[in-house]
Amino acid sequence: MRTHHRHVLMCVGPRCTDNGVLAEAMFGVLGEQIDARPALCVKRTRTHCMVACKAQAPVLVVYPEGVWYRCEDASAIERVVVEHLEGGREVSELIFHRLGSGDVLPQPESGDV
Repeated sequence: MRTHHRHVLMCVGPRCTDNGVLAEAMFGVLGEQIDARPALCVKRTRTHCMVACKAQAPVLVVYPEGVWYRCEDASAIERVVVEHLEGGREVSELIFHRLGSGDVLPQPESGDV
């Protein structure tokens, strides 16, 4: 196994969307984004339902930071890869939980973002 500095866990359902079909496709997008940047040294792992999303969107968790993202589409995944994994800046508007911070934050209503 190659050395990695971060571990990214991504839920592939089945609760999040269409029995996990969309989430599985987005896991593929995550792999493409990471593979395009081999210097990142990131390991990605597929998980089953983490429940925390409340069936709203696939969850992507970045360790060792313990940051939980709600990723509704491929552009959200790309932002996490480019801004957080590559650039070292968390994508605050996609974060809904931090390890050790207690309850998850509710998803903003349409228009609140």
